[in-house]
Amino acid sequence: MKLFDLTGRTALVTGGTRGLGEAMADGLASAGANVVVLSRKEAEARATAERIQTERGTKALGLGADVTSSSDVDRVVAATLERFGAIDILINNAGINIRGPIDELSYEQFKQVHDINVDGLWLMSRAVVPHMKSRSGAGGLGRIVNVASTLGMVGLANRTPYASSKGAVVQMTRALALELAPWNITVNAICPGPFLTEMNIPIADSEDARKNIIGAVALNRWGRLEEIQGAAIYLSSPAASYTTGSLLVVDGGWTAR
Repeated sequence: MKLFDLTGRTALVTGGTRGLGEAMADGLASAGANVVVLSRKEAEARATAERIQTERGTKALGLGADVTSSSDVDRVVAATLERFGAIDILINNAGINIRGPIDELSYEQFKQVHDINVDGLWLMSRAVVPHMKSRSGAGGLGRIVNVASTLGMVGLANRTPYASSKGAVVQMTRALALELAPWNITVNAICPGPFLTEMNIPIADSEDARKNIIGAVALNRWGRLEEIQGAAIYLSSPAASYTTGSLLVVDGGWTAR
């Protein structure tokens, strides 16, 4: 189990105050990591960090930031380094979903999804890479975990902004894995299927969800938030030292059909 031990490591989790992001931050803390949770709402980030620190006994920090702002991203990376001295793990989780037929969506809505889901991930990765490179071979772990989606692998109607953004995350994961391999920095993606997050609650009881989502899942249910934690811990840990450029699908068997 020492391969999964993150004691003394520091993880930076974007979108870390709710849903899968909060679950992953909590999971990494349970494995011993210090965690920094980011949210556009600083009060929520601080409250989440305080809860994790109290319940898990590890150090935690909550920061307010907009991942689409280069200056915000640089600020939170600097604050994390000042507080903990290192960033071993980056979990790029921040994301949004705007659904609808293409002819009923605005270009601004399409851009909004890509700005957060793609540009924000790129900016966060760019900001931590120099630090991770500098610690390569000197005790640094070097883990970037991107939260993609099964919709980065297969299609679903009325999801053009989200599906195209997550397809970009899949390809960025692969390209960055090749780029950073010389420094032993691994880059992987988790592809969650249908989890009952706040993002999905509005459609949970819809006919579309019953037919195309839950009805198509082999396990015939929504995923529970804690069921993402094992994947996040593995890809963030020393156990994943020979895993890079990969997609870890956690979808209850949805894409197996």
